[in-house]
Amino acid sequence: MKCTERNYISRLKKKKEDALEYIMNHYGGLVHGITHQILGHISRQAVDECVNDTFLLIWQRAHQFDGDTKAFKKWVGMITKYKAIDYYRALEKQKTREKIDEQVILAQAIPDMQMTYIQKEQRDELLAAISGLPEIDRDIFMMKYFLDLPSGEIAEALQLSVSAIDNRLSRGRKKLAQNIKLKEQFI
Repeated sequence: MKCTERNYISRLKKKKEDALEYIMNHYGGLVHGITHQILGHISRQAVDECVNDTFLLIWQRAHQFDGDTKAFKKWVGMITKYKAIDYYRALEKQKTREKIDEQVILAQAIPDMQMTYIQKEQRDELLAAISGLPEIDRDIFMMKYFLDLPSGEIAEALQLSVSAIDNRLSRGRKKLAQNIKLKEQFI
């Protein structure tokens, strides 16, 4: 049996695919027009997805419809309108979530940038304090804390004993700590 203007509603209720094709051909303009009014400013993809979902919903809820062809057109229009509004709300909610995610990422990045700045500032401060040490101590500090060389290699490179290197590091740290504390008192 072929789908016609007289039997498409009953065939749709019986889940006959030709009835779905019939309503897509006859009501496609209506569904697309309503959807475009609500979602057209967002994107064509949103309109197309909503139109497809609307026809799927009509297919799924056809058994709930009870009326003639004029009532069917109104029913299709209402389903379309509410489906498009649901899509609009979902897209707005998604935009809001994306903005919140961007703000969270930005908020996380700011402390990282601040921490990087603080670390750079502290490093510059430490380098300035190290530059106030005698040349041999300066060399030892640079090798130990910036080049990560072990005390044995530093001792060998500077032709000193390992204990002399460790003693100079210990005294240098104390001197740096005093210099930094004095500087903080004046700030």
